[in-house]
Amino acid sequence: MVLLGLSMGTQRKFDVFGKVMLVEASAVGWQLFILGNEGKRLRSDMVIPDFIREDELAQYLDDMFHEMATRERPSVIRLPS
Repeated sequence: MVLLGLSMGTQRKFDVFGKVMLVEASAVGWQLFILGNEGKRLRSDMVIPDFIREDELAQYLDDMFHEMATRERPSVIRLPS
């Protein structure tokens, strides 16, 4: 499976209310990883449906993790990859 014309391995990085997360296109759909301070990737158990478009990822993460929002970090921000 290729997600909406993206090649496997395509990555998008996000600041999810202070936690850096990486979303990667794979053969089985979107995979979510939490990035540690030392650069290690921990695969998240959260499933991102394959019908979510690349331009909808930030909003989807915002919707799923909104309980982590603070006054200082009110929304999910896409970071340079």
